[in-house]
Amino acid sequence: MMTKHEQILEYINNLSIGHKISVRLIARQLSVSEGTAYRAIKEAENQGMVSTIERVGTIRIEQKKKENIEHLTFAEVINIVDGQVLGGATGLHKTLNKFLIGAMQVKAIERYIQADSLLIVGDRSEAQELALEEGAAVLITGGFDTSPYIKQLADEKSLPVMSTSYDTFTVAAMINRAIYDQLIKKEIVLVRDIYTPADNAYSLQIDHSVSDWYKLNETTHHTRYPVVDKSGRVKGMVTSKDIIGRDNETKLDKIMSKNPIMIHPDTSLAYAAHIMVWEGIEIVPVVDKGHILKGVVSRQDVLKALQQIQRQPQVGEKIEDIVAAQMEMGQNEQGDLVFHSTVIPQMTNHLGTLAYGVFTSMMNQACRNLLEHTQDADIAIENMSVYFIKPVAIDSHLVIKPSIMEIGRMYAKMDVEMYHLDQLVGKGMLMGQVISR
Repeated sequence: MMTKHEQILEYINNLSIGHKISVRLIARQLSVSEGTAYRAIKEAENQGMVSTIERVGTIRIEQKKKENIEHLTFAEVINIVDGQVLGGATGLHKTLNKFLIGAMQVKAIERYIQADSLLIVGDRSEAQELALEEGAAVLITGGFDTSPYIKQLADEKSLPVMSTSYDTFTVAAMINRAIYDQLIKKEIVLVRDIYTPADNAYSLQIDHSVSDWYKLNETTHHTRYPVVDKSGRVKGMVTSKDIIGRDNETKLDKIMSKNPIMIHPDTSLAYAAHIMVWEGIEIVPVVDKGHILKGVVSRQDVLKALQQIQRQPQVGEKIEDIVAAQMEMGQNEQGDLVFHSTVIPQMTNHLGTLAYGVFTSMMNQACRNLLEHTQDADIAIENMSVYFIKPVAIDSHLVIKPSIMEIGRMYAKMDVEMYHLDQLVGKGMLMGQVISR
């Protein structure tokens, strides 16, 4: 039986796109408290089912697929630019494919404007009308209002007409930044991207016995299974170690490991890898917030995904990309592998010296390069101690010397030193999980 919280989420999910939602209305229609309704609406907002917009309210929106995450809805745009909706609020759930700055003559705008796009324009009613007629939304900059006719046309076509106090250049920069942030999020691999769903995963019931474990083991050849109750909630984990020497009729709830480590679908892959290595476990149940089993993820799944990530092209140019591009491999007089880099303006702080974050990224990258060259492996850093001994000025040439202190099949400890003009400017020690290529 579903909880009241789950009932509200299902109710919201079944609402039509663009439907307006309120705490009082849901509380009255579903006979729940306003507190319960409020918490469920916030959860729906976290899941991307609804969006709350100032002076408009909370509306049902279409959940975006992961592959379309770089596209923003008009509801998100209005929040990004701190704007207000002048008309066409029922179209806020729609997704914009591109935006256009209307700094040209109206006839020229007509050649570029497309349906499902956004025209960023000032107090130009003729351009605003053209955009709406062509199926595009309008964002008016400079804090201007618009005519009643434009508002009426926006309502008729369900296309938002919005206003913001920012200038055109600032608005374009803010939207560009939001799209770039979305692209970065797209690169972050989550557990939901790789886990085996419950339909294809194997589990045991809490009232099953040791003999049931053996039957499932003969079919799957797995040795570790989640144990769930009749509602599908995870209550424990049972492994081959738990059943050794036990009578076949012994119930699993007597021997299973209770309160096992569980992760949610939206947990990052890096965190899942850290937990599995730190706790020394091979498989983890994936659950929702009610601890209902959604599936399982294995250590092998995680390692394969981490290896795949390393082969993917990166979107945008983050500081890690800049550090990697600047680094060149060489050898010192003793024949040891060293890495050379120059401090460019993007790597500095407000004082014009090497930023601490860039300093750690350089050490990380040098260690990864060394492992790749000598061990055909990579490392997922789990612990890092660094010492910034001297400030490093812009345009300084650095020599970074990493070395392997300890390395095994699954774990490595590395030491790294950074020199400028033969003087030690920084040291670090890194520990992490080794990932074979």
